[in-house]
Amino acid sequence: MRMARERSDTPRDRQVGTLVLRDGTVGREMGRDTHTMRVLPEPRIEGSYRLGAGRRIGFAEYGRAGGRPVFWFHGTPGGRRQIAPGARVMAQELGIRLIALERPGIGESTPFLYANIAGWADDVVRIADRLGIDRFACVGLSGGGPYVLGCAARAPDRMVAGAVLGGVAPTRGPDAAAGGLVSLARPFGSAIALGRGVVGRAVHVWARAIMPVRSQVFAVYIALSPEGDQRVFRQPEMRAMFVDDIVRAVRTQAHAPVLDVVLFTRPWGFALRDITVPIRFWHGDADHIVPLAHARHMAALVPGAELRVRHGESHLGALDASDEVFGAVLDLWPAPELPGRSAPAAAP
Repeated sequence: MRMARERSDTPRDRQVGTLVLRDGTVGREMGRDTHTMRVLPEPRIEGSYRLGAGRRIGFAEYGRAGGRPVFWFHGTPGGRRQIAPGARVMAQELGIRLIALERPGIGESTPFLYANIAGWADDVVRIADRLGIDRFACVGLSGGGPYVLGCAARAPDRMVAGAVLGGVAPTRGPDAAAGGLVSLARPFGSAIALGRGVVGRAVHVWARAIMPVRSQVFAVYIALSPEGDQRVFRQPEMRAMFVDDIVRAVRTQAHAPVLDVVLFTRPWGFALRDITVPIRFWHGDADHIVPLAHARHMAALVPGAELRVRHGESHLGALDASDEVFGAVLDLWPAPELPGRSAPAAAP
């Protein structure tokens, strides 16, 4: 097995001050030399794209309309607003057109089960074509990570770079990684696929039932997380982002987490060793959901990949590394490339 290049990163301390979010929360200031965020930035535009056959994909855009296009794939569960406050700010500062897409069955996206993970790439390319985007990068958090790799495998002529933050690893086939929480669902994948409608509705009922106590549920999750993640989520703007996203994402449906599990427990439709697009992995060494060994496994299989280990952080710690992630993606963007053909955003 080929050895991947690995780097170790220690999250740097940030300046502490006072901010007031739009919900009135008083908390920590996100200190940067060039920008101080005092509110949780809203999407520049959001809605859904029609794909034909009654299908829609929800989206939200951040950053600059004419910037270099980067597609963001949310975690499981999550939706179009699951983008760290810092990432929203950095997209504007770095000239990035950040487009968050909702996978089928959450938010504004209609339910649809792909044959495999790679099937998602076909929808991403359709949306890129509609927006007049020739070349793009992809970033995926947790359950969104496999879909970054799927785009790299399926559309290498369109995708310039990919970033995977705490990404899920394959559970079947020659690329499968041993252990991990997701692998526990592997024996039940076929049954879940058959009953996905019923299971999805049950998840939605459960999600709606806990909405009145969502802040308490989130607080319990953070309390059980390693110190590195607790440090990230002491930022009130980060908590506000997660609560805002999940409330909107499950308002009308919650099929996407179920469909993700089905696809995670199937062969992905491509081999990691066949990927030619530059990929960078970020992973916490205290991840209690996806083991660091899984990131090392994938980085060793993807040609030319690099792994950056976040010390003391767990599953969501890399959300606090937006400047590093976007910087790496832009560094990998070929210099002669332009963001794409000039075209207005499609109407929702």
